[in-house]
Amino acid sequence: MYNRKKPTEEVPMVKTKVWACESDCCNGWMRDSFSFHHSPVCVMCDGQMISEERMLPALVNTIGDLNR
Repeated sequence: MYNRKKPTEEVPMVKTKVWACESDCCNGWMRDSFSFHHSPVCVMCDGQMISEERMLPALVNTIGDLNR
């Protein structure tokens, strides 16, 4: 039988710098390369964010460094 679905391409996972909310009741986070500030504030709870590294799917930021 013919199947029209294209085989899914596996997206490579890379270690990525992120900003994560330090509040225990909030799970907000953002990629460092997509933040506008050097030390951003959580958009969900207005709490402080800390720098972390996570294994995430690879993305390419075509705009460049946003947090200048």
